[in-house]
Amino acid sequence: MHFKGSMVALVTPFSEGRLDLPALERLIDFQLSEGTDGLVLCGTTGESPTLTDEEQAEIVETATRKAKNKCPIIVGAGTNSTAKTLKLSQRARDLGADALMLVTPYYNKPTQAGLYQHFGKVAREVALPIILYNIPGRTGVAIAEETICRLFNDFENIVAVKHATGSVEGAASLHAACAIDIISGDDPLTLPLMSIGALGVISVVANLLPAKVKALTDAWLAGRYEQARAIHDELFPLAKALLSLETNPIPIKTAMALNDMIREEFRLPMCEMAPANKNELRQLLSRSGLLK
Repeated sequence: MHFKGSMVALVTPFSEGRLDLPALERLIDFQLSEGTDGLVLCGTTGESPTLTDEEQAEIVETATRKAKNKCPIIVGAGTNSTAKTLKLSQRARDLGADALMLVTPYYNKPTQAGLYQHFGKVAREVALPIILYNIPGRTGVAIAEETICRLFNDFENIVAVKHATGSVEGAASLHAACAIDIISGDDPLTLPLMSIGALGVISVVANLLPAKVKALTDAWLAGRYEQARAIHDELFPLAKALLSLETNPIPIKTAMALNDMIREEFRLPMCEMAPANKNELRQLLSRSGLLK
């Protein structure tokens, strides 16, 4: 299975401390209506570290009920415990997920041998396609190119890597080293990464502008390079701001709240934007015509 195009890293809406499932259903309907190529649930943008196992299950159940067989449902099941990662992966499979996204174990900083065994254990025991999630800025450890290639060669269901290292050179080197699919994990770098072989993006911006992000990836994959570059230039200021003004997903959830898509609610330790940053975001949205 190949995952390509624009896949949204969906936010998790809350209301008074609880999951806002009606809002989640509206977000999923919006993504489907805009042609999004995949739903990625319970990832970084979905505030997964603060979700209970039961909440993750509710999110997956909601998505499979709304979107099964309409687009791939990819569930972030990675933690820094292999046993818990395996449990969450098995539950996601049982609830109808189409694929898993497994982040590098955070805080405990495993060796490359430990990373290989961690991902390999899930791959052996859960018969779903797996997207490795390489984001050392969040986790404190990167999956080395040699480890990615070894996992790809040894496990047929390890099919892709979400590349969120910030290094275009690293992605180019990986693309030359083995045939694993590369997916951008940074909206500002989607076009550069696709230019060296990435197949698409798991996108934060697509929460707000799914059709526009899809137009970018569709254009590049169809060889309409000038069109893709024009869309990239249009999206770049917003893409950069959403990942730099404050920690993701604070800016994107704030932008969505300003557009009445969700409540402006986070789960600690995530919190509301500083007033100056929020004002800067509001001005950017207004200049871009993205503010109701």
